Amino acid sequence: MKVVFALFDSLNRHMLGPYGGTRIPTPNFDRLAQHTITFDNHYVGSMPCMPARRDMLTGRLSFLHRSWGPMEPYDNSFPELLAASGVYSHLITDHYHYFEDGGATYHNRYDSYDFVRGQEGDRWKAMVQPHWDRLREMYHARQFSAKRRDYKSQHIINRGFIKEEEDFPSVQVFKAGFDFLDLNREADDWIVQIETFDPHEPFYAPKRFKDKFDTGWNGPIRDWPRYGRVDELPEECEELRANYYATVALCDSLLGDLLDYFDQHDMWKDTALVVTTDHGFLLGEHDFWAKNRMNMYQEIVHIPLFVHDPRKQFLDGTRCGNLTQTTDFAATFLDFFGVEPAAEMTAPSLFASLDQPMRDGLLFGYFGGAVNVTDGRYSYHCYPADLIRQEINQYTLMPTHISSFFTTEELSNASLSEPFEFSKGVPLLKIPVIERSPMNEHYGPGAMIENDTRLYDLVSDPGQNSPLDNPTTEAEMSNLMASLMLANEAPPEAYRRLEIPVPVVESMDT
Repeated sequence: MKVVFALFDSLNRHMLGPYGGTRIPTPNFDRLAQHTITFDNHYVGSMPCMPARRDMLTGRLSFLHRSWGPMEPYDNSFPELLAASGVYSHLITDHYHYFEDGGATYHNRYDSYDFVRGQEGDRWKAMVQPHWDRLREMYHARQFSAKRRDYKSQHIINRGFIKEEEDFPSVQVFKAGFDFLDLNREADDWIVQIETFDPHEPFYAPKRFKDKFDTGWNGPIRDWPRYGRVDELPEECEELRANYYATVALCDSLLGDLLDYFDQHDMWKDTALVVTTDHGFLLGEHDFWAKNRMNMYQEIVHIPLFVHDPRKQFLDGTRCGNLTQTTDFAATFLDFFGVEPAAEMTAPSLFASLDQPMRDGLLFGYFGGAVNVTDGRYSYHCYPADLIRQEINQYTLMPTHISSFFTTEELSNASLSEPFEFSKGVPLLKIPVIERSPMNEHYGPGAMIENDTRLYDLVSDPGQNSPLDNPTTEAEMSNLMASLMLANEAPPEAYRRLEIPVPVVESMDT
């Protein structure tokens, strides 16, 4: 068996042709659907970027215990389990969060890896004295910064070195993917992860893609929306959206190159292909940009998934309605090679059942925000009464945030917790969340703008415009949420912060 795993970032499901999207032509995603099973009810787990990847590698949710952080010493990972069975894994990525403190243990789980530099705030190109006055005129004020170690200032420097189409990191990622395939496609027992940060913001694509979505904008470069409420003028909003569309068009083109390669080398007969993303991105829906600040709307959490299994080619072109999520990838990749999942992996393979429901519901969320649950019909978003004063702790042996260590102030209140089952008998640092944590205002409780508990009917109200007032259904969804929290070993305070009881597990007499 051979597997190609193509992973995009912030790719909106509802904009792709196979899911009814019409605003952006996506001919290659349309082609892809003819060669794959299209999953109609695929969801995120832990959010955002690196928490999602930890779910993918480990086969279990992490957001109930931990915010953005590294792989932990007790974590299982599918590449290491595959390696123990003689299966080779290779990672190709321009997702620069792998290079930071909060992602630095992920890539070493693979047998080999190839980093492509230059996306967003990647500390790539060194320029001691940039011409800030000239650059300030080029970029919109909301995406300009001359502050060192700021994502925006580093992006401006990097972008000066990304001019021709072949310079774009995503283009280089796929080229490296084809180099891997040229060298290894005749071999057996390997998985390659071809992963690009696109279409993640800033939405920067080669001119031939942007020209298709020209808005007539004649102002400074405007392709990086801030996270939060929409307050821009309509023409500015259109320019921001147009740049996202152009970047999706670039991704569709790169996917087309991959499909051409499969066709050219007749790889459909012996190579699996999995194509997905980590989460979506709001482009003005619900009056918001981006993610991390608001309720976890469908546009963010309901994501695309396409899977071709050469052992099941008769299923190509079909659709699957099962509830699935990012945690399912670990067991799925092991399943391709006949490798048993680790005992701590809670999520099943996507192929555990294609014609019968695999689960009654699933959890998803940001650490410190709401715990969210869906059963496919309803979505329930349960917030603590007080986000800032709630009782919540990080459980870790690797105390780093996205791009920094935990502060000594945070660590001064740390204690040693009892082991969880998933920590394999290892006690963990239990670190109370404080307002002055580096993560709090960015990926934690202090970042949330919306914080009210809601229930939605996804059938009668797919746009989630009118929260339901239905105590009976809310109680049912709360019970489902609590049972799934128990199955995922939520810590005791997770129930207290939401003011829900811990489910009682009835013992069976023998």
